[in-house]
Amino acid sequence: MQRLLFRLLVAITLSTTLTACVPDPALVEAGVVAAPEPKIVAGVYGASTDNGFAVPAVPVDKVPAEFQRQTVYYPTDLPKNTIVINPAEKHLYLVTGKNQAMRYGIAVGRAGFQWSGEALITSRNPWPTWTPPPEMIERSPEKAQWKDGMPGGPENPLGARALYLTTNGIDYGYRIHGTPEWFSIGKNASSGCIRMINQDIIDLYNRVPDGSKVIVLNADGSMPKGLTLPPPAPKKPKPATPAPLIINSNGPMTGTTTTATTSTTPAPSTPATGLAPLVINSNGPVAAAPATLTPAPAVTPAVTPSVAMVPQMPCTVALVNGVCPILVPKKP
Repeated sequence: MQRLLFRLLVAITLSTTLTACVPDPALVEAGVVAAPEPKIVAGVYGASTDNGFAVPAVPVDKVPAEFQRQTVYYPTDLPKNTIVINPAEKHLYLVTGKNQAMRYGIAVGRAGFQWSGEALITSRNPWPTWTPPPEMIERSPEKAQWKDGMPGGPENPLGARALYLTTNGIDYGYRIHGTPEWFSIGKNASSGCIRMINQDIIDLYNRVPDGSKVIVLNADGSMPKGLTLPPPAPKKPKPATPAPLIINSNGPMTGTTTTATTSTTPAPSTPATGLAPLVINSNGPVAAAPATLTPAPAVTPAVTPSVAMVPQMPCTVALVNGVCPILVPKKP
């Protein structure tokens, strides 16, 4: 009985002395003390100017409270400035001390959901350049204008800041970055990795140095045991170019890729001179230049010469019916 009273006194003492500090996770888990309530950081989403660019205000009343920046009780013994991302909850935690963190709302792209493990922040860029990947240009051809990079600015999809992540020195293309689409926070994004409200990514950029660790939890919220990456997208096979099929207008069809049915009438063994071949693509219509025919040489018809056309000797006797008679010499 005395032992039970002693434990109650200790619990009461702890509950009164720990109200102004972060409680021990064991006491919270045991139900001895309550976990402190999150505290929203007020006045952080107003309009501002950053590096010459205007950062518009965010309508706080349209952003759910759980996705606004706030200080939270976060049981952990991870070092200060460690970032923990929970894709399922759409939260990013920045460890600020023992069992304490700054929590930000995030949007997670398709690639972000398939990624878990540890990485390091190896570089940080303000108002970064954005280059759409080839597969995005294929889906949205209008983005081809930025194939060489879209300069940083308020309309840039990477927003006001980008934190570039590598694992074992390898850049797998994962980023923590801002976005002008504040309304996407707390939702599944169509593309990208981890995106934040521009005011929040600026705050995070100012708090974490290069070399800070980033931990991306598994889909069920558990700690990762290794690096998990999404499978590479299958490459589309290039369509084969069909070989041309050649048909002579006076001969049978020849070719290597298409079998055609020809007339049963036998074709002449020797094509007529001057006939051009027709080229038929097996995947397209007949296309051929009109044949240039070489005309056969003209044949002058034979003419039987008439008597009038035969040269005549002068007649020495009287004409008979207008014709000089042939005189047959008399026999001696």
